[in-house]
Amino acid sequence: MNVDLIGKANSSITAELDYVSDLVTGVIDVQRGKEKGYETVVKEGLCDELDELRMVYEGLPDFLEQVSANENASLPFLFECRIPPLIVYVHQIGYLMCFFDEKISDALLVGLPDYEFAFSEEGEERRFYYHTQKTRELDNLLGDIYHKILDMERAIMRDLVCRILQFLPQLTKAVNFAAELDCILSLAVVARQNNYVRPILTEDSILEIHNGRHALQEMTVHTFVPNDTKIGDTGRINIITGPNYSGKSIYIKQVALIVFLAHIGSFVPADSAIVGLTDRIFCAMGSKSMTTEQSTFMVDLHQVGTMLRHATLRSLCLLDEFGKGTLTEDGIGLLGGTIGHFANSDFPPKVLLSTHLTEIFTENYLPQSEHIKCYTMSVLNPDGQTSNDDITFLYRLVPGQAFLSFGLHCARLAGVPNEVVQRADNILEDIHSKRPIGRMVSEKLAATDKQYQDAVAKLMAFDTQKGDLDRNPQGKK
Repeated sequence: MNVDLIGKANSSITAELDYVSDLVTGVIDVQRGKEKGYETVVKEGLCDELDELRMVYEGLPDFLEQVSANENASLPFLFECRIPPLIVYVHQIGYLMCFFDEKISDALLVGLPDYEFAFSEEGEERRFYYHTQKTRELDNLLGDIYHKILDMERAIMRDLVCRILQFLPQLTKAVNFAAELDCILSLAVVARQNNYVRPILTEDSILEIHNGRHALQEMTVHTFVPNDTKIGDTGRINIITGPNYSGKSIYIKQVALIVFLAHIGSFVPADSAIVGLTDRIFCAMGSKSMTTEQSTFMVDLHQVGTMLRHATLRSLCLLDEFGKGTLTEDGIGLLGGTIGHFANSDFPPKVLLSTHLTEIFTENYLPQSEHIKCYTMSVLNPDGQTSNDDITFLYRLVPGQAFLSFGLHCARLAGVPNEVVQRADNILEDIHSKRPIGRMVSEKLAATDKQYQDAVAKLMAFDTQKGDLDRNPQGKK
């Protein structure tokens, strides 16, 4: 991929961009708001009227303290407070005389005719606010000074935006270049940090990956087991079986990610990779969107339908557990029909398919075709039992088929209560042995059974002729 970064940089960084930069830095001072402690970003010295308002606002606390002292001196001599009253400025309301702890009594208000109660405030300390003659004078003199500052700054910022928008095409071009450069640098850093290799792109419809890894999954685990992928003129349909939690979905996703990264010009997480040119990557991964009024299975059907209609020799198709969202018989039929469609095609796409529907191997669901290859994720199971706790997932893709899911073992790993897993194990054993499924036994059920047995014993011991209920079923006194 030809990436002319120098040429793009020269064409993106122009005199107009320098002018916009000078314009922005000449108006905006980001640090000012942090230093002053209130919302203000316009540089000092840009507007004399704005600077004067900000100077008044920043000196307002000292000014109001002096005015408060003069007002307190004119209050009645008998009026005493723990904290002296204070004139305060409240944004969008104005100036108010604030009394702490206690509201002015009606008797004292008679001697303060210019005082008018405004509102009270509860908190760590109670506050009572009043309009006075002096606060009304301050409202007329200064007004809502903070919002005057904000309105003036916003007007300046709107004017700045209008000036900047005149250079929108140049800015858009520069931003697009910066975004492209950021992506390329990010890919380069990740490739270097994680030992990615440069893939070989070929016009042949093949895919050969040696020790491929999942670009995201390997970042979240201490050890990641790599796997090989080889798809040529034959064996284009890879059916992957294996237990739950064995890494099937991760494997097919990692192959798709490697193919995608190779096509955008990135190095890939593998020891080596030969990637045939791919026109599309089709996915049916059981994803559910909250915005679509369709079930997960219906979404899968739409995705598979699109895949079957449009996939070509150069396409990569991913199917993860397709068919599991409906009755087992229907799912097996749909899966077998999908595989058969691909296998009977003159030019089948590259297909990676994971499934637990192993019944497709025991009946004549699949055609005899050189395009179909079966793989499984290997598991170390010394005793060969489905409920064995001594199971080790190796996460290694090997040729073959797996007919056990080890679902009970996965349930234990997921923290499912042991009594639930044990009950499932008993049911599974009864089904395999073709025995009637036994009744669930628990301490609660056993206690209930004991109550019923005692009641039956008492009824059996009841003498209907004497009308006497012998509490001892054995007749002993």
